[in-house]
Parts: sequence; C-alpha cells; structure tokens
Amino acid sequence: MSGSEYDLAIIGGGINGCGIARDAAGRGLSVFLCDQGDLGGATSSASTKLIHGGLRYLEFYEFRLVREALVEREVLLSSAPHIVRPLRFVLPHHKGLRPSWLLRLGLFLYDHLGGRRILPPTRSLDLRHDAAGEPLKAEYRRGFEYSDCLVDDSRLVILNAIDARARGADIRPRLRCVSARRDAGSWTLTLQDTISGERSVVRAGCLINAAGPWVADVLSDVVNLNRPESVRLVKGSHIVTRKLFEGDNAYIFQNADGRIVFAIPFEDDYTLIGTTDLDYDGDPAGIEIRDDEIAYLLEVAGSYLRNPIDRDDIVWTYSGVRPLYDDGTSSAQAATRDYTLELDAPEGGAPLLSVFGGKITTYRRLAEQALADLGGHLSMGPAWTHASSLPGGDFPFDGFESLERSLRQSYPFLSAPHLRRLARAYGTRARQLLGGATSLADLGRNFGADLTEAEVRFLLNQEWAQSPDDILWRRTKLGLRLSRADRGALASFLGASIQPDQSQSAAGSQP
Repeated sequence: MSGSEYDLAIIGGGINGCGIARDAAGRGLSVFLCDQGDLGGATSSASTKLIHGGLRYLEFYEFRLVREALVEREVLLSSAPHIVRPLRFVLPHHKGLRPSWLLRLGLFLYDHLGGRRILPPTRSLDLRHDAAGEPLKAEYRRGFEYSDCLVDDSRLVILNAIDARARGADIRPRLRCVSARRDAGSWTLTLQDTISGERSVVRAGCLINAAGPWVADVLSDVVNLNRPESVRLVKGSHIVTRKLFEGDNAYIFQNADGRIVFAIPFEDDYTLIGTTDLDYDGDPAGIEIRDDEIAYLLEVAGSYLRNPIDRDDIVWTYSGVRPLYDDGTSSAQAATRDYTLELDAPEGGAPLLSVFGGKITTYRRLAEQALADLGGHLSMGPAWTHASSLPGGDFPFDGFESLERSLRQSYPFLSAPHLRRLARAYGTRARQLLGGATSLADLGRNFGADLTEAEVRFLLNQEWAQSPDDILWRRTKLGLRLSRADRGALASFLGASIQPDQSQSAAGSQP
C-alpha cells in the first residue's frame, strides 16, 4: 500500500465515510479509506437505530432536512430490506405538552412531504380500546400512530464498506492518519497501524475529512489547518432493558423539557430506550452513560408505561457523540441535525472537504452532495446509488418471508430463530456464510446463542472483524445473549486465530 496513489482519500470509517467511499468507487474513482478503529466503531454504532424523517425537527422548521430524510426512508428500505424494516410508532397525547392540533399538522406534513409510497399513513388511536394502548398507563386515552423504519446501524456501515470494496475501494480500519499535507497539487497521508505501529504513506488528489466527533481534531492536528471551531458535540445515551411490552409497535414519549424518548422493540427479547441530548466537552473515545442519564430515561419511560421499570431491568447501556454543526442554538436538542460540507480548495492546491453534522438516515444523500462539491476536481461517473441494493439486499422490500422460506429449504437443520437472525443480518449473503453445510456440525463450534465458528470466520474474513466487541456488539448484538464465559471463549478463539484489537471499542457497558 505504501506509496500508492488514489483519486480520493477519506479519513473516517463511519456511515458518512463508508457511504462516500461506496458512491465514489461506483463512479470509477480510486478510493482509499482509513479509520483509527473499527468501521462504525463510534457514533455510527451508537444511534437510536432509526431510519426516520425526524418528526420533531418540524418544530424547528427543518423542512428540507425532514423531506430529504422521508424520501431516504423508502430508498434505504428498498436497498437493504434485510437490515431496514418498517416500524409503526405510537405517540400518546396528553394535555400540557404539544397540543393535538400541532401533532396532527406535523403528522400530516410527515405523511406528505416525502412522497410516501411504501409505508402506511398516520392514523388516530383510541388507546382505551386499541391494542397499542395496552402497555400504557390508563390516563393516556388518545394518540397517533405513524410510520418510520428500524435499522441495524452498525451493519449499514459495514454493508456500504463491503460494496465499496467490491467496487475497488481500499478500506483500512485500525489505520490512523497521523498527518496529511498538501504538496504539488495532491495530498500525502502518513498512516500508522494502531496494532503494529508500522507506518506507511499514500497519496491522493482529494481528501475528505469524515472523522465524525474527531473532525475538528483532524483539521487542527492532522491537516494543520487553522479555522474557527464549527463542531458541537452532543451526547446521546441509551439503555436496553428486558422486554417491557408485547407487540411490534414502538413508542415515542414527550417530556416536559421538550425532549422526546423512544421505546423500541429490540432484538426480539429486549426494549431499547433513548436518547438523551446533552452538550459534551471531552474525549469522544471515553464516552459513557452517566447515572443521571439512566435515571432520566427510566423516569420518562416509567411515566408512560403501565408496568414499573427500574435499574434491575437494564441489560446494556451505550453512549455516542453526535458531531453536529454548531449553528449557535441554545439547546442541544434544538441543534440542527442537517449536514454541512466545507470545501477548502486554494488556487493550485489539492481540495479538502470536511463533513460536519448529518444523521444516519441521510448519509446516502450526503455522499452524493460531497462528490458533487468535488465535481470540479474529479472526473467521475453520474450518481448511481439511489436504485442500487446494498450487499444481501437484492430482494423486494416485502420479500423477507420469501427469503426465509428459501433459506429454510436449503438449510432445514437450522432452528427458526437462528435462520431468521442470519437472514436479518446477512440477507442473501447468508448463503455465502452457510455454504454447503448440511448439518449444524458443518458450521463448527457453537460459542453460544447460535454464534457458530462458520459465522465468526465469515466476519473475520469478509467484514473486517477482529475483536469480540466487533463481533458481539457491532456485526451482531449477540453480546446481549452470551454469558461471560461464552464471551471469554470467543476471545480465546480470536486470540488464537488473529492478533486481537487492543484499541478502545465503541463505548458501552455490557452485563
């Protein structure tokens, strides 16, 4: 790799960096991407797991952002129907917070701004008689139900990286860019392997800074570009509890402080509750949920749900830092989730594009805009990702059950939950993982919760996994189900197979 030359180099392997790499590689550009840790190992794996328009953003008149996000819901549902799936959200109404007329108006706009074609429309609910009201306290009598989508955020990052690699991109996690300098109309990047310490050099005509919470650090410490601070770090924390209610609906709870909290069915047997919105000033790598955030999420959810919940119900927590563009707003929850792209292209100098803000729902459009902004500096093909499926998603958006039936015919020895999990995670790529297996024994060792040696090796060989966290909390969520002893056995297996990742994993607390 050392000395290689590329059209485009990208610092940051989160959803924006991997999305740009995929789009650029598909347009015929030579692409290099590096990340100091695992792909999607920070902000992009710490979201609320939603592909959504952002109903509450309408209150801040973010109509362009909401419209773009609403359009993208169905684009992503069609391109990755294995990891993106429709979800109905129940919004209970009560006096003292947002008035019902405002909610009806917002939901009307939500239904119509994005040209909805696939997802069902909003409906009003009588929570006293509708099954959607059963988990709620009796005082919640009226509400609304609307559509958004659930996503496996970590896998969305990985699928973009896989597709980028398939189209020729050089994807290098655990490789830190320690310096980048302009010379003779190109960029020279000095890189350091975070495990071995070995250094290397690559060159590129254009550089994109998509380092997420570290975007300002890259500008100051790597590029040595003095510029005003434009990043507002906002912390979002989540708790995962035992399953708190039956049914497939998610719930959106309004709080008196203006924030909202989601309660979402998660991984079949759990409930995801989040998020908090707090300004953050510190090292993004050291992010952890605070005790008062746990108390806040329990209090808000507990004020709506019929059955009491407490700290003993929590099985996992995680936190992330959103790198929002600093638009000068007074509160973290009011700060724009829209993206801002800043191009630094001095006369005769190689261009640098820095990515600020954004949300996981609009990453694909952000990638298109980033390449449009660099259009005067790169010769490339037209935009193409709108109608292209992501790896494993080459089946109709409503064809998941057909995929399951087909896999069941080929692999009848798999239990229904095991097969469904593989289909959800890998889509049609599940056949690549399972290969010619005719029995469970053919899949090798079982590490617990149907995590087999065949799947582990697939993740090592095909999806850049190295550490237990990569496998248990990002490529899968099986860390929720494996015992401490099971996790230790996996760590020992990985230690015997490859050099384990010694870098800080995505922030979180595991039981």
